[in-house]
Amino acid sequence: MQETKTSDYTVDTPIEDVIRDPVFGEYGRLIFPVDAGYYSGDTLGDLRLTWYNNISPDKTVEIANYMKDHAAAGDVIFYDIYTDEEKAADPAKEDTGLFFFKGTPGEKFAVCNAGGGFAYVGAMQDSFPHALELSKQGYNAFALIYRPGAQTACEDLARAISFVFENAEELEVDTDSYSLWGGSAGARMAAWLGSYGPADFGGAELPQPGAVIMQYTGHSDYTEYDPPTFACVGENDGIANWRTMEQRLNRMAKLGIDTEFHHYPGLSHGFGIGTDTVADGWVEEAIAFWEKQMK
Repeated sequence: MQETKTSDYTVDTPIEDVIRDPVFGEYGRLIFPVDAGYYSGDTLGDLRLTWYNNISPDKTVEIANYMKDHAAAGDVIFYDIYTDEEKAADPAKEDTGLFFFKGTPGEKFAVCNAGGGFAYVGAMQDSFPHALELSKQGYNAFALIYRPGAQTACEDLARAISFVFENAEELEVDTDSYSLWGGSAGARMAAWLGSYGPADFGGAELPQPGAVIMQYTGHSDYTEYDPPTFACVGENDGIANWRTMEQRLNRMAKLGIDTEFHHYPGLSHGFGIGTDTVADGWVEEAIAFWEKQMK
């Protein structure tokens, strides 16, 4: 993507100004949780999200400016995954879609899924930063905004993966050995789709991902056919116990599934990409794990 700089957001920019910025059109309201009860703070620098910690104000500003720069340059940064007819039949589908962080044309893709207890989508901490970092490494990354509820969230992820496959030529992505990323509830989504495939949730019959990258979830379900899985969590996570995550990956490894696990002292739930924490750099390790599966 071309680097046209028109951005002017700062830590003091009101969140409402980003949501209502004309450059984003109708999808500006999906950049932050559509249910405002799950976030607080008036400005980008003050943003707080329910169940999340270690939010970096500078990263929030960087993401908002990235979106504005590329939207202003005429790049498509948001795609609907449902038709107007489908949204009319089910109005909840209005609050869905894929934000696109484009990497190198023709490179592989990842879908990042934020958590939020299946009550809301904490994308600004739990999927946008990941997608941005992936794009910086040349990968084409999508961040999914999905409907609340475990079943509907998985249906939306299945639809999103199917959308990318159906439009791979236009999107300029390589669909081979794609990866699914997720934190908390989003990690459960990535794991379920990795285990059972998009078709089990209403999507197309598609290959399983080359890797699942998951953070801080107590998800214990798996199959002997699960894709290679990378997981990380903080040792002070009061929602997802790190030993529970470790046990799951150990059991998968005994089945011959490639796994990698990291746990970080002092970190609580929802640390995102770990900016300025002991987990800083884990995204690069996860990318290396994914790249190993491509060979």
